[in-house]
Amino acid sequence: MSNTSRCFITGCDSNTEWMLPWFIKHYTKHNKTPIVFMDFGVSREMKGWLQADNIFADYITMEKQKVGGWFYKPQALLASPCEETCWIDTDIHVLGDLSGVWDHVEDNKLGMVEDKPWSARRGEVWHNSGVVAMKGKPNILRKWADECRKNPKVGDQEVLHSMMLTPISRMTHINSVPNIYNWLRIQLLDGQDNPNKLAMHWTGAKGKEQIKKIMYNE
Repeated sequence: MSNTSRCFITGCDSNTEWMLPWFIKHYTKHNKTPIVFMDFGVSREMKGWLQADNIFADYITMEKQKVGGWFYKPQALLASPCEETCWIDTDIHVLGDLSGVWDHVEDNKLGMVEDKPWSARRGEVWHNSGVVAMKGKPNILRKWADECRKNPKVGDQEVLHSMMLTPISRMTHINSVPNIYNWLRIQLLDGQDNPNKLAMHWTGAKGKEQIKKIMYNE
């Protein structure tokens, strides 16, 4: 596909591929923006399904690494064939058109939703990496990828946060996008909801159980 295009990207390995058909069903219901799949090591059966179906605009196999699937995220963003890219996790229930996210992204910055539950509990600003939008390839992206390789036992969100410990560094490299693009499960537990949310992020093991319930009832 053209490198001047705009696209969403997502990816998974064999451990989380069970969510992919559910995710893409809801994504395509509400969105026309092309979506690219990043193969982090899916099963042979899933690979066959993906290649037989024309839902994805492109299919990119990521270089095998001895780390968990989420560590591929910054590498996947670097590998995006699009000029404007937005990563989205497969444990997100897409509820609406997400293309407006780029209206909130600044040049040379990662556009992310503040992780309000973590910010409140930790007493410092955190951003959630379930949705990461960008224009071009921000300077911080390659360093994030490199730091993830150096710290294979730490999640990509935690790695990025450790690089943004001062307000100046956050202002330089991250801009907050509206919460409706990545509403977090813990926010529901905290009594926070928004009927206009466009993406419901079912984080953690309890979130995956909720996804299974949703899938069962569909």
